[in-house]
Amino acid sequence: MTNPASTTVQLIGGPTALLTYGGLRILTDPTFDPPGDHPRPGSDLVLHKLTGPAAGPGDVLPVDLVLLSHDHHSDNLDDAGRELLGRAASVLTTTAAAERLGGNAVGLEPDQTADLEGPSGAVQITAVQAQHGSPEMFEQNGPVLGFVLRGDELPTIYVSGDNASVDVVREIATEHGPFDAAILFAGGAQVPELWGDDVLLTLDARRAAEAAALLAPATIIPVHHEGWAHLTSSPDDLERAFVDAGVADRLRRLGPGERAKL
Repeated sequence: MTNPASTTVQLIGGPTALLTYGGLRILTDPTFDPPGDHPRPGSDLVLHKLTGPAAGPGDVLPVDLVLLSHDHHSDNLDDAGRELLGRAASVLTTTAAAERLGGNAVGLEPDQTADLEGPSGAVQITAVQAQHGSPEMFEQNGPVLGFVLRGDELPTIYVSGDNASVDVVREIATEHGPFDAAILFAGGAQVPELWGDDVLLTLDARRAAEAAALLAPATIIPVHHEGWAHLTSSPDDLERAFVDAGVADRLRRLGPGERAKL
């Protein structure tokens, strides 16, 4: 049994990680479907999931809170993940997603906060901006959020969501840092069929290393860097980029199912 006072993170797979924080069980972007094809409604695009999760929904429940960066892409919320939302106590997400999801979903705009009471005391979640693509097109890709978690005698943690902008990370570090840990969505997602060959939808290895430098002294836990065919930066790419940038000492790679204490 995990000590309620301890903070841990477990990589489930893709963008999905389970945090224990202030005694709360907090899940990021739930994706629990098996490998397979995910057609995007209204287009000819098909995303290809290559590997399944390291744990199923029954293994992560109960969940006190889901931090859902956005609901409109299947690599951040798939069918099994969508079903799990109704079994969580609460979901924090974009206002647009909350309107679509209804039920227990609460919509936030950047810089709005939500306060929760956990077994170890109060926990504050602040929504922060994320740019899901280049400055020229990210608004067309739909709203996305990141999150900042803080509480008395708890580490301050940044969860990036699907953000591709190092400048956004710089602003968040200035306004909300310093951070003890950062969970960076860092697979260099690209969908050239929609956006062209040179548009990154999330941080790639090089940009993640640049972000890590801005987020010092935070421990960096990369997620959403494996398991989908449209991700262009592998875990090994990340490690090389962090070595080249001189920040490898703060990189904490987790294999699927692996847990680390923060």
